[in-house]
Amino acid sequence: MQHLVNCLSTHNTNMGTYVESLSGVEEHVFRSQYSPVPIPDNVTLPEYVLQNAELYGEKVAFVDAVTGKGVSYREVVRDVDRFSKALRSLGLRKGHVVIVVLPNVVEYAIVALGIMAAGGVFSGANPSSHVSEIKKQAESADAKLIVTNNSNYEKVKGLELPVIVLGDEVVEGGMNWNKLLEAADRAGDDFAKEPIHQNDLCAMPFSSGTTGMSKGVMLTHRNLVANLCSTLFTVTKEMEGLVTTLGLIPFFHIYGITGICCATLRSKGKVVVMGRFELKKFLNALITHEVTFAPIVPPIILSLVKNPIVDEFDLSKLKLQAIMTAAAPLAPELLNAFEHKFPGVSVQEAYGLTEHSCITLTLAQKGLGSLHKNSVGFVLPNLEVKFVDPDTGRSLPRNTPGELCVRSQCVMQGYYKQVDETAQTIDKNGWLHTGDIGFIDDEENVFIIDRIKELIKYKGFQVAPAELEAILLSHSSVEDAAVVPLPDEEAGEIPAASVVLSPGAKESEEDIMNYVANNAAHYKKVRVVHFVETIPKSPSGKIMRRLIKEKMVEKIKTSSLIKSENV
Repeated sequence: MQHLVNCLSTHNTNMGTYVESLSGVEEHVFRSQYSPVPIPDNVTLPEYVLQNAELYGEKVAFVDAVTGKGVSYREVVRDVDRFSKALRSLGLRKGHVVIVVLPNVVEYAIVALGIMAAGGVFSGANPSSHVSEIKKQAESADAKLIVTNNSNYEKVKGLELPVIVLGDEVVEGGMNWNKLLEAADRAGDDFAKEPIHQNDLCAMPFSSGTTGMSKGVMLTHRNLVANLCSTLFTVTKEMEGLVTTLGLIPFFHIYGITGICCATLRSKGKVVVMGRFELKKFLNALITHEVTFAPIVPPIILSLVKNPIVDEFDLSKLKLQAIMTAAAPLAPELLNAFEHKFPGVSVQEAYGLTEHSCITLTLAQKGLGSLHKNSVGFVLPNLEVKFVDPDTGRSLPRNTPGELCVRSQCVMQGYYKQVDETAQTIDKNGWLHTGDIGFIDDEENVFIIDRIKELIKYKGFQVAPAELEAILLSHSSVEDAAVVPLPDEEAGEIPAASVVLSPGAKESEEDIMNYVANNAAHYKKVRVVHFVETIPKSPSGKIMRRLIKEKMVEKIKTSSLIKSENV
């Protein structure tokens, strides 16, 4: 990314890096305490993560936690090549977007990397999404093709796009994955192979960004390679092939595809693939497959600490060395309880966002830096961060909360066809404004304490209030609505709605909740509805969410008090 323009001087001090601009305003810019790491030029993401894979040909790269079905490194390399060839034979060209509607399966990374190797753009969609949500993503991304499996075919067959279906079963109207790969083998490689450059797009995950509706995030091969270089800077040659990672975080999410699949392939480890969380299967997988590293979310940590099922297992058989939690903040009490129950398992917190290609800050591996509880980590190599006053835009010194901004080669190219939204997120000097409030302390630890943005984090999933409000307002009896997060021990946050009904409307709170549930993915369901007379708004028309949230919490407390007094 471009550096600050018109600099008079840059100097390092033990209080971070200050950059003085011509206007005489001092910028508080913080860089990593670790040396920069090189980023290879002219290598695509598939080439980068599969480099030297032939040395590990027979080693298992992905294994299904329940069925034991495995895919070796040799098969990954072979099938990425076969699939990219098949896609080109179908007419896929550089820059074409392919929507992937799959749960976590052992072939997922092959599908994603095959799309990228063909010059296409991988765009993962949540398989539990409503048909209308998948349609919206396909249309927003100008998708040319869909990859899915038998159980999700019904959701995509009406989208008027060619569909490739994984699995042995042949589905009428869909192209069979196995037959496609076999045909690619027979066809040779006569199809136009366009040169792929590092600055070409390779992924378009969808994110709600700092506000509003879901948008396509344009990421290049360079963005993702740069992110992996920064996040894997502690992995030495001697450590290659030793890590077994749990693949439970959804692979359609940037954390799943980059932070789990690609990072593990690059370090020649093994991914133990799980489609969904069930505590017994989860613990069985950890023990049976000797998982050493498990990226999970706080609700799972809560289950591990509180659920009596855990005590049925012999935890001494665990080979787990570390867990990482990144999707939502971890309560200090929960962290302490986990460490007490699982002594010797280190807890790493991280912070990342789709717009920055995945991980942005992370706690140190063993032996690096000071591990500070409740911190989301330190600044990674090659990254710059600053904390700005949201009102004045001025950067702030250490120990002073402000909006976290990051600048690096991992920053997205922008939101697809959303010029204004992009300009609001990335400023003219290349700083990505995250919408999160945090600060950096004297020991290089970064803390996230609040967020400007309005996203609700339900069990680690992003839920955009604007999206649920649009669904609510489409109901014939709803005049106005506002959606806010309410704290929840198990989920972290739940979507709750204040709703203004039309005069004479007869719907109950449950009717409204069911309406949303029928038009959105299960994790986006509104779980509390309160009927109100008006939605408080600022003079500019902005919903006053904090006030709404306070009123809802107060109402819940009052009703709980009344109930307990009546018992």
